[in-house]
Amino acid sequence: MSLAFNPENYATQLAEKRERLCHLLAEFDAPDPEVFTSAPEHFRLRAEFRLWYENGQPHYAMFEQGNKHKAVLIDQLPIASKRINELMTPLLDACKANPTLGRKLFQVEFLTTLSGEALVTLCYHRPLDEDWDEPAKQLARQLDIQLIGRSRGRKRVLERDYVTEALDVAGRTWRYQQIEGGFTQPNGGVNQHMLGWAVDAVGSNQDDLLELYCGNGNFTLPLSTRFRRVMATELAKSSVKSAVENLAMNEATNVTLVRLASEEVTQALTGVREFRRLQGINLDDFNFGTVFVDPPRAGLDPATLALVQGYNRILYISCNPQTLAQNLETLNETHRITRCALFDQFPYSHHMESGVLLESV
Repeated sequence: MSLAFNPENYATQLAEKRERLCHLLAEFDAPDPEVFTSAPEHFRLRAEFRLWYENGQPHYAMFEQGNKHKAVLIDQLPIASKRINELMTPLLDACKANPTLGRKLFQVEFLTTLSGEALVTLCYHRPLDEDWDEPAKQLARQLDIQLIGRSRGRKRVLERDYVTEALDVAGRTWRYQQIEGGFTQPNGGVNQHMLGWAVDAVGSNQDDLLELYCGNGNFTLPLSTRFRRVMATELAKSSVKSAVENLAMNEATNVTLVRLASEEVTQALTGVREFRRLQGINLDDFNFGTVFVDPPRAGLDPATLALVQGYNRILYISCNPQTLAQNLETLNETHRITRCALFDQFPYSHHMESGVLLESV
């Protein structure tokens, strides 16, 4: 598969991904995948660039994987959002013009949203102090951005360290706090497709949803409208903090958020161990009929696999189809795939996101 940016070849590379997913899932009698396309350009909402200096002047640079010594200098990045491309030149020009902003600057990170907000992080090989703040504030006002300065052990936030995204799913707009440095889906348009597919796949339910790896509540919020109650679990403190904000911002009152790792959830639900973090939560009040998982690239561990097999339905979103197929070797013993989807989060790369709905046999 060619990895070069080539919008004219987009349909071909997407067809190759579809064929690869079908091959991986063929032994599990999966139905044909529903395919959700990306915009061919300007689809990536976040990007980071190292700065490469030639004759004392900084340039945005990217590197081939595994080779940090051969820089490819760039002025624009067509896969990045239009907002990122609009900001790249004026931001770098301002840093060139002002030594307080530009001295020992080595990396620039952009986070943008479909709703039009932008947050930029400037990373330095020198300590930052209050002298940085005033020129940084002027630049933030000039470009209408949130601006953060980072150096070793220090983080200077001028106003706030997050942007607010707005995603339209199943006839409703959901708002999400997205914190600098936290995980967010890079392709906002395809993320909306994923959320819409998940909501449609689970349908309307009178029982409850157990969600593992909930992150900042990306799936939690729209899925909460399809169940009586939701118990969502996440371990990372920054993600839990954002999830709490997002639940409140969207008035999702039927969600119980618990800070537990997936293996701890297994221990709690099977009665192996009690957790102080579950104080005041009666697990017997829940009637889980569906479990939703969106695991890291390594997939589900054996204990979590055994746990999810105990539920009638499993909604599984995967960022690694190889580990999804490995997990399905176990899940296929008790469940069958009834729906399947391919989400092209990462055009012009080998990576793809997929989803399956499994129902017990």
